[in-house]
Amino acid sequence: MKAVQVVAIKKPVALADVPALVAAPGFAVVRLKAAALNHRDVFIQQGLYPGIKLPVTPGSDGAGIVASVGSEADATWIGCEVIINPALDWGADPRAQGPSFRILGMPDAGTFAEEIVIPVANLAPKPAHLTWEQAAALPLAGLTAWRAVFTRAQLRAGERVLVTGIGGGAALFALQFARAAGAEAWVTSSAPEKIARARALGARGGVNYRDADWSEQLLKAAGGAFDVIVDSAGGDGFTKLVDCAKPGGRIAFFGATAGNPSLFEMRKCFFRQINVLGTTMGSPVDFAGMTNLVAAAKIVPTVDRVFALAEAEQALRHMEAAAQFGKIVLKI
Repeated sequence: MKAVQVVAIKKPVALADVPALVAAPGFAVVRLKAAALNHRDVFIQQGLYPGIKLPVTPGSDGAGIVASVGSEADATWIGCEVIINPALDWGADPRAQGPSFRILGMPDAGTFAEEIVIPVANLAPKPAHLTWEQAAALPLAGLTAWRAVFTRAQLRAGERVLVTGIGGGAALFALQFARAAGAEAWVTSSAPEKIARARALGARGGVNYRDADWSEQLLKAAGGAFDVIVDSAGGDGFTKLVDCAKPGGRIAFFGATAGNPSLFEMRKCFFRQINVLGTTMGSPVDFAGMTNLVAAAKIVPTVDRVFALAEAEQALRHMEAAAQFGKIVLKI
C-alpha cells in the first residue's frame, strides 16, 4: 500500500510503498478515505519531538471503512464507516492520561496512508451527516476542544465564552460546541476576515489581538467579562486573559504556540478566584461525548482545503503558513 513518510528531519515527506497491514487480535485494519493535518505533523517533520525514529508515517486524524479485524468477536465492525480516536492507551484515570498514553502518528504509524491498523476500542461510527473529508477533520481537534470546553471548563448554557486565535481546528470546534451548548461566544484573531467567518458560525463578535488594547475593546463590546476562556497560544497575551475572566472564571488552555508569558500576575489570579486549567486531548468518555454532540447537533467541521495524498508536502506547507480557516484534509 501507499503511505506518506517522514524520511529525514526538515526534509519533504515522501510517498512510499509499505507492506500491507494485518490486524492482530483486538485490532482492525481501516481502509482510509480521508485524513486531516494537525500542527503536530509539521512539528514531527521539523524534528521537534524527542525520540523520533524514522521513517515514520504521520497523521492522527482519519476516517474510512473497516476492512478486516483480528478477532472474530469484532467481526461486526467489518464494512462499517468509522472515524478514529487518535488518543491511544489513555489509561484508567479520567482526570489525566496515564504513562502509556500517546497520540496516533508518532511513534505509531499514522493516517497519511491508504490503510491503518488501530485498536478496535479506538473506532467510532462516522457521523452520518458528514462527508469523508469532514469526518476526518473531527477527531483530534474535536476531542481537544470538547475536553477543554466541557470536561475541564464545565461550560454551561447561558454562560459567556471567549475562544482565542479563531481559525485553527480546535478553536473552531470550541466555538461550535459552545454555541451548541447554548453559550454566548466571542473570539479573537489577527485577521478581520477570520472574525467575520466566526460570526457566520455563531460568534457574537471578536477583536484583533494585535491591537494593544484588545482586552479593553473586547470587554466593552461583550458588555462584561467571561465565564470561560479557551486558549491555545499562551504568550504575553495570556496575562490579559485573567483580566477578561469573571471572578471565579475558568481559563482552559491546551497550547503554548506563542511561548510562556513573560509576566503572569498571580495576585490577580488568586484574589479573583480564577481557575487556570491545563488540558490536552481527551479520554474515551470525552471522545464519546464529543461524537454524540456532533451527531445530535449536526455540527459540521470547517474544512479549509483538500489535497490529494500525494500532495501531503504541499498540505504541510499550507499548514505551516498558518493562513487556514479550518482543517486541512488529505483525500485518499
